[in-house]
Amino acid sequence: MINKIVMSMASLRLMSGTIEIIAALIMLRLNQVDKALLVNSGLALVGPLVLLTTTTIGLVGIAEKLSYGKMVWVLLGVVCLFIGILKK
Repeated sequence: MINKIVMSMASLRLMSGTIEIIAALIMLRLNQVDKALLVNSGLALVGPLVLLTTTTIGLVGIAEKLSYGKMVWVLLGVVCLFIGILKK
């Protein structure tokens, strides 16, 4: 039996991957750089949102197994990822 938390995380990642593939097909269909760039910009919102959501679900799943100190380190790591991704 698959853990519900793992199933939720995997489902989100499968959905995200499907969105990425559909976006790539749309870019090919449009065949214009400016429109492809617009589609790509929309994907820039999906990636971090999926990362944050799956991480949150995972943290909720292991919250009872982690000490508060370790939880803070994990959250700081996620914050560092977002700073690295979003900082120009």
